[in-house]
Amino acid sequence: MENMRHPLYPQATWRLIVDGEADGATNMAVDEALLLSLVEGAGLPALRFYAWSPPCLSLGRNQPLADADLVACRAAGVDVVRRPTGGKAILHTDELTYSVVLLQTDPRAAGGVVESYRRLSEGLLAGLGRLGVEAIQAMGQRKPGADLASICFETPSDYEITVGGRKLVGSAQWRARGGVLQHGTLPLRGDLARIVACLALSDAGREAQRHRLRARAVTLEESLGRTASFAQAAEAWADGFAEALNLILIPGALTAHERALAAELRRSRYAACDWTE
Repeated sequence: MENMRHPLYPQATWRLIVDGEADGATNMAVDEALLLSLVEGAGLPALRFYAWSPPCLSLGRNQPLADADLVACRAAGVDVVRRPTGGKAILHTDELTYSVVLLQTDPRAAGGVVESYRRLSEGLLAGLGRLGVEAIQAMGQRKPGADLASICFETPSDYEITVGGRKLVGSAQWRARGGVLQHGTLPLRGDLARIVACLALSDAGREAQRHRLRARAVTLEESLGRTASFAQAAEAWADGFAEALNLILIPGALTAHERALAAELRRSRYAACDWTE
């Protein structure tokens, strides 16, 4: 059946980049490199999908490093990285991560951070619908970046994706130099409370956080009642973005310029102790 295109958006061509696994510093460096390339006029808007190896605890741009239990992370083989975006901690494992880079002048980014969350969430919802997930956009629970908890998945921001009142997709956005980077995570399977072991909490606090997370967050597997692979979820989300946001997605890879930018950003920022601290 032919896709119904969104009447509010003129058709646009974006790159579709499907990457494999990489460490946290590399993944964050690539996302920023795509944004810089776009605002420099050297690249197209992009939709990127990727995974993480080894597992990684990512902290929001302004989140205290003290929220992380660095000793526990090292013992468990979990990397720690600081994102360029705001928000709270996420343990990246058994998941599909997406990132979107576009210009602030794009109508899909119109209306500021919260409104553009709503617009971009249309693509997330359409893709989840293709997988058979009955999801909705959260409303009125908290604003993106609100300082309520140390864990991203504890409470949804406005227009993030929930299933049965439980958060399924966590997203964050950063605007710089006329460009927009939004990225977010879809947990495919596993116990979302695993993150608690990576945080600096008392024993009682850990148990309370585990209980809250299991009540307030959900994986794709639990939402569907079956397992969906990274490739299946990526294909569904690509189709959903194309349908909801009136996109032509051209499969591609990083340019040589973007690879060089990413390597420098990894070295100077995301793998550097002073950035993480």
